[in-house]
Amino acid sequence: MKGDATIAQRVAALDWPAIRAQLDALGCAPAGALLEPGECRALRALYRDDTRFRSTVDMARHRYGEGEYRYFDHPLPRIALQLRAAFYPELLAVAREWAERLGRPAPWPDAFADWLAQCHDAGQKRPTPLLLRYEPGGWNALHRDLYGELVFPLQVVIGLDEPGVDYQGGEFVVVEQRPRAQSRATTLTIARGEAVVFTTRDRPLRGARGWLAAPMRHGVSVLHSGERHTLGLIFHDAT
Repeated sequence: MKGDATIAQRVAALDWPAIRAQLDALGCAPAGALLEPGECRALRALYRDDTRFRSTVDMARHRYGEGEYRYFDHPLPRIALQLRAAFYPELLAVAREWAERLGRPAPWPDAFADWLAQCHDAGQKRPTPLLLRYEPGGWNALHRDLYGELVFPLQVVIGLDEPGVDYQGGEFVVVEQRPRAQSRATTLTIARGEAVVFTTRDRPLRGARGWLAAPMRHGVSVLHSGERHTLGLIFHDAT
């Protein structure tokens, strides 16, 4: 049972060869069930606690879409701390391999705490884990979560509500800008407790003359009914 295992054990038990293969192919990958329903409900309930957040963004006000998201303040929820620490070493190998393919530096140390220290030394000190909420008519424009000069190239979103039961619509969307070709969209329905891994800004794409960086953006399609909440895990902090 998932509930009998620690967060680190659950993340380690995911099918990482399949996840990495899907990331290479599409830039996004469903990782499978990760959180229990009770854990999802507890995270969802935090949305109403103003003391837990450093800022709230009204998407319509900024023309980002229609909906709302809130960035956690310190101290982060324990489960968010555990999830970021557990995912980082699994994603690090992908990040380094992609950097090598693209001829980019790979500044990410082995330990997640050391990477956050690098971010903080560079002035990126604000925590980036967040909760997102959509109501009927809500959607999220295509975007990338960069926040500063230091960027970890992969991130994770976890569904906190059950599609088809708690809401209709609201598919997760990733769009890849393909060199000298039409863009390609991938859509995913995120089950409650399921994690999806995806690229923060681009992915390596093999071209006729070697590896190219294919820019990618992500968003959420229009929610038709109900409420949709997700937990977003970004592995670099913000300026």
